[in-house]
Amino acid sequence: GKEGKAMEQEKVTISLEEKVEKVKDLRPIDDVFFEVLADDIPFCQEMLRILLEDENLVVKDVIVQSSQRNLYGRSVRLDALCILGNGKKCNVEVQRSDNDDHVRRVRFNASSIAVKDSQKNEKFEQIEDIIVVYISQFDIFKANHVLYHVDSTIRETGHRIDDGLYRVFVNTEVKDGTTISEYMDCFLKKEVNNSKFPEFTDRMNVLKHEERGLDAVCEVMERYEQKAAEKAIARSNVDSIKYMITTFGATEKQILGNKNYSKKEYNTALKELADDGKTCLLYTSDAADDLT
Repeated sequence: GKEGKAMEQEKVTISLEEKVEKVKDLRPIDDVFFEVLADDIPFCQEMLRILLEDENLVVKDVIVQSSQRNLYGRSVRLDALCILGNGKKCNVEVQRSDNDDHVRRVRFNASSIAVKDSQKNEKFEQIEDIIVVYISQFDIFKANHVLYHVDSTIRETGHRIDDGLYRVFVNTEVKDGTTISEYMDCFLKKEVNNSKFPEFTDRMNVLKHEERGLDAVCEVMERYEQKAAEKAIARSNVDSIKYMITTFGATEKQILGNKNYSKKEYNTALKELADDGKTCLLYTSDAADDLT
């Protein structure tokens, strides 16, 4: 009995060490880690008080992408949707790579949230205000500021209009000696220990060194890994379908008759072939099956 218990304890210790090893290189700027980091009201409240420069700001609730309470679907990126004490919503997004039209992405996500939350026949004045905080690893506007406020203005008068959308872009690249810059620098660290940011420090410690935190991070990592594996399989399937069409002139019926391929993958393959300008013979009739 004692040996069995000892082995069991050893297994737990090893698996815990493996978890520590698995998450040790993750940083707050990484999607997979931020999703777990931000699933915490005190962390989000401290973050928004600093980035929105409002020390009285209150966060009542947080919804992350994987939350069962996420009613917005996968099309809207919710790294952390914070419900504030004044009823406003603040969507925090984290972006490492500069490979998108970030301003349009912000507009799309904010609009999607507003549409989803609006009621039928609701007056436009009742549509809730939305704040977007967009955290990036690069200086999005390349003007050497750590923080940018993007407003809607009347061109002729220069006056700012209040359309209920507030956009704040903040980055980890610019170092200007401010508290915000110091806070953003923490997003690039594998460990955070800064007395100015106690909630950030505590949350990082839980996720990096306590079992419950490590379990939460590993669970999200596994989900991301599963999604990546599914994408890789889908990509491989699309390439196979393209090969069958261009090489053998395979028909839709022949391709989809193989249960390994989906209609969506078939359509993606057709679109890519069309985009590539590849001329290929597409057999669509049943009679074409006799040719193969």
